[in-house]
Formats: sequence, structure tokens, C-alpha cells
Amino acid sequence: MDVERTALPGIGFQHIMTTGRGRRLGVISHRTGRRDLAIYDKVDPDTCLATVALTADEADTIAELLGTGRIIEHLAELHRQVEGLVTEQIPITPGSPYDGRPLGDTRSRTRTGASIVAVVRDGTVHASPRPDFIFTAGDIIVVVGTGEGTAAVAHILTHG
Repeated sequence: MDVERTALPGIGFQHIMTTGRGRRLGVISHRTGRRDLAIYDKVDPDTCLATVALTADEADTIAELLGTGRIIEHLAELHRQVEGLVTEQIPITPGSPYDGRPLGDTRSRTRTGASIVAVVRDGTVHASPRPDFIFTAGDIIVVVGTGEGTAAVAHILTHG
């Protein structure tokens, strides 16, 4: 599927895609973190029929709702295709040095080469958490990488 990306000087970026049924949908990403969803007229693709302004949290929630299942499917497929790739689920335990701290503080990707791809909290999957995502005791961290890399992330989350 093609996604058109257009810079909007002073605002941010606009991404537009066309669905298989010919509907054009857009997302305007403002520098402030706000996102606008846009639905374009099927007959006149340059005419916007409706927009919905979303806060950063609302946009993240919609992204989770739309993307979580696909991320899990992609991880399973990668796991089947790439020898040596491991997926681990690592809990944030009470007393962890990262309980109450943001993901970015771990520097796990830089230190280990493994990637934190999701956090499961109270049954909700937070896919592709940003560096400012705050860990809480009870979170389950989903890590992808080599066995050595994922073990190193587990050590970081447990011991610092």
C-alpha cells in the first residue's frame, strides 16, 4: 500500500493512503503532538469531508487498537523466518530500578541490540512504546533480539 508523505511547513507532516475500496484517509501530524484524522471525498479526492483532532494519547490509543494484532502477527512470522531471533517477555517487578522510570532511561537498544517492541499492562498491549513511556511494576515487557541481547535487557530491567 502506498502512503503519500507531504511536509507541511510550520505544522508538521501529512500522510495520505488510499484503501482497497478507493477511500482516501489522512493523518496530519502536528509538531505539538496533536494528530488530525482526515477523510476525503471519494469523488473529489482533494476535498476533505471530515477531520477529527486527536491528542497524543488519543492517537496512541487508536494506533494500539489498529496495530496490536498486526505487530503480534509480524513478530510470529519473523520468529519463524529468522533463525536466532528470540522474543522474550520480561516482567517489571516491584523494586526494579526501572519501576516508575521511562523506557529511554534503559538505553536497552543501544546497550544490547535488542528492541522493546511492546509493553503489556493490565491486559492492554502498548505497541511500539516511545522513549517517554513510564514503566510500572507488573508491566510485561516484550523484547525481540538475539538470545544474548534479550537476556541482557532482562538483566538491565532487573539490576540496572
